[in-house]
Amino acid sequence: MEFAYLGPRGTFTEAALRRLPAAKGATTVPMASIVEVLEAVRRGEVDAGFVPIENSQEGTVTLTVDELVGGDPLVIAGEVVLPVTFVLASAKPAAEIATVASHPHAIAQTRGFLRRELPNAVVHQALSTAQAAQRVVDGEFDAAVCAPFTAEAVGLPVQAFDIGDNSGAETRFVHVVRPAAPPEPSGNDITSLVVYIDHDRVGALLAVLTELAIRGINLTRIESRPTGEGLGRYAFFLDCTGHLADARMGEALTGLRRICADVRYLGSYPRDHSDRPVPPPEGLSDGDFADAAAWLERLRSGGAA
Repeated sequence: MEFAYLGPRGTFTEAALRRLPAAKGATTVPMASIVEVLEAVRRGEVDAGFVPIENSQEGTVTLTVDELVGGDPLVIAGEVVLPVTFVLASAKPAAEIATVASHPHAIAQTRGFLRRELPNAVVHQALSTAQAAQRVVDGEFDAAVCAPFTAEAVGLPVQAFDIGDNSGAETRFVHVVRPAAPPEPSGNDITSLVVYIDHDRVGALLAVLTELAIRGINLTRIESRPTGEGLGRYAFFLDCTGHLADARMGEALTGLRRICADVRYLGSYPRDHSDRPVPPPEGLSDGDFADAAAWLERLRSGGAA
């Protein structure tokens, strides 16, 4: 098993990948960008990819979502949610730091610290926090915003710990593969979808949400992304509670297929930290659907209600 991930080594992505059960014992291959990771999966150069998809403070990693929405089909087979902490790594004391480098999301999550403690420093973007740290070692910049383990790996002293503006920050990463059958239901799963609605139809989005709500399917995330076909043309990225194998999810998907211009299935997979099954709402278990289907069949066969 070979996993490509957003590198270089020493990134938060690598740390999260170590927590993914499917990656235990796998060969890991760092790549320079999210697009490279996903294209390597599409071409069959690796078995799977691992990339960030959202952050609790900065929101969506748009490059990942746009690739899943608009690129050649891939599906999500798992997720890892990683708590994120940042340090200021530098061989220089804070008073001598004139330049700081990091990934844009890390910069955004430490804005307050940088503005308060290094108001005169020029902030530069890097492809990753690990690359930023290496460029400090190489003498390009004075300091890096990175993970504690990254600073240790490259031998940089830490000038300040826990510099994030939000102490509860988390980043969600996804395990991506070529289209395949999903993992078995865990009882606490997410199904990810992209729905394309008819933009000339009044109430089109409400109709989508209704198909889910009447079956007790909760949305944990909804986001619009431009289709590139013109202003006002959007697809909606959805994360829904439930699994493709669930009767209620199956009915919801067939309902969406009927009313939407298109539906792209992006996978059903266990939620991270999903150690306890979540029962469906009353009347919406697979058994309830089977009983209702049997009742309907009796009616169609001339039997009594």
